[in-house]
Formats: sequence, structure tokens, C-alpha cells
Amino acid sequence: MVYAYIRVSTEEQSYEGQRYELECWSVTKDIAVDIWVKEKVSGMKSLEKRTLGWLLKRLKPGDTLICTELSRLGRNMMMVMSILNTCSQKNIRLFSVKDHFELSDSLNSRIIAFAFSLAAEIERNLISQRTREALAAKRQAGIHLGRPKGASSKRKYFDEHADEIRSGLENGATIGELAKHLKVHRNTLSRYLKDR
Repeated sequence: MVYAYIRVSTEEQSYEGQRYELECWSVTKDIAVDIWVKEKVSGMKSLEKRTLGWLLKRLKPGDTLICTELSRLGRNMMMVMSILNTCSQKNIRLFSVKDHFELSDSLNSRIIAFAFSLAAEIERNLISQRTREALAAKRQAGIHLGRPKGASSKRKYFDEHADEIRSGLENGATIGELAKHLKVHRNTLSRYLKDR
């Protein structure tokens, strides 16, 4: 059996890009994918809590697992190495399309897998460090980080609709219904009412 694994970590990301890459690759290699496995989860989550963990248990000797890149399997070197080791022990062929990597039983492929994983982890750590440094510099410069305060504009908006809100509540409307009508989140309206 040939399994194609796709992982995205945020709601904004789409499965389609990875699927397209895997479909193009499988056509060039004349490999037919039997089962597509998709999940939307952080690569830092433990394998037991991921669909990938279920898939690794299901794989049998001789099966093939393909993914777009090793970082789709996990977000740190030890997790990726553990997955590669599991595949190697179970005699599973693993292809990582962007990395041009094939896991086989050879020592060379294991060394290359280690190098890819290490490079990916170093790159992520550097990105994380640069982000922390940039945020620290902005804080030092007095730049407000996070969501805009906006409370005064919301309060003004609610004050303008105070009669409508009061009337709605007196006539039995729920906070959720009023919030939907005013096009705001119900928690925002609820906080406003508590403050008032």
C-alpha cells in the first residue's frame, strides 16, 4: 500500500498545495497513491495525539509512505529521527519529495535523514530566535505588541446602540442574538454589559 501524508498546522494553510506536489511526483515515479492521510495539527504535538501516529502503527513491511518534506512529519530532529527509525525497522519505504530523499535500509539514507532533520531543526531555531529578538527590539522601542486596545471604540459603538440593546434584553433577546445583530462577538457584548 502507498500512503500519502499531508500535514498543515494552521487554519489558513491548505492541503491542496502539498497534495498537488505529491500527485505530480507520484506520476513521474509511476507510483499510485492508495490512501491519502491529512491532518491539521502542530508538528510539535506528540505522535500519540496525531493521525500520523495511527498511520505509523498501521503501516506494514513493504508499504510506502510519501510526504512533501521531512518537516511535515515532525518539528524537531528527535521526532523525525524516531519516525524514520520506525519506518526503517518496519521495512517501510519513505519518500520525501522536496528533500529528494528516499529512506531505504542503507546507511547512506540514514545519514542523509539525520542531516536533513538536523538542518531543519537548526533553521527553525534560528527563525524563532530572530523573531524573539525582533519582538524584544519593538518592546524596547515602546511599540505596542498584540491586539489593538480598541476598547473605547467598542464602548462608543455600544453606547450608540444602548437603547437598542436595552430594548432587546427587555423583550427577551439573548446576548448571543443581540451580538449577532450588532455583528460583534457575544463575549465582547457580555463584557460591555457587565462593565455597565
